[in-house]
Amino acid sequence: MKKNLVLIFLFGAIIACKAPTKELAEVIETIQILDKAAFESGITNSDIQLIDVRTPNEYEEGHIDNATLIDFLADNFKDKVQSLDKNKPVYLYCRSGGRSGRASKILKELGFIEIYDLKGGYMAWNK
Repeated sequence: MKKNLVLIFLFGAIIACKAPTKELAEVIETIQILDKAAFESGITNSDIQLIDVRTPNEYEEGHIDNATLIDFLADNFKDKVQSLDKNKPVYLYCRSGGRSGRASKILKELGFIEIYDLKGGYMAWNK
């Protein structure tokens, strides 16, 4: 009986320690959606890239300090984000979270390593 329990324990430990599959690794990685408090804490780090993906008019109406405007709806969005450092964390936001979510997926496809998206966008930031 004890041998069986030991074998079951060892088998469970081996399965639990198995390297994650590619699918699991993709879920764990790159894009993280943060609430306002976590996002605010993250952007206090000076070694990040803070990107506002709204339109110029929205940006002029108000934006997070030190945010760089890269309009997601502009034809040259992909070209402009290519100038960012793919190895530095990127913090994105839009008005309510839709555009920044789509922008995050594009950044992931382009090879960015750390992407953080503000849940609820600038509207959540201003609450």
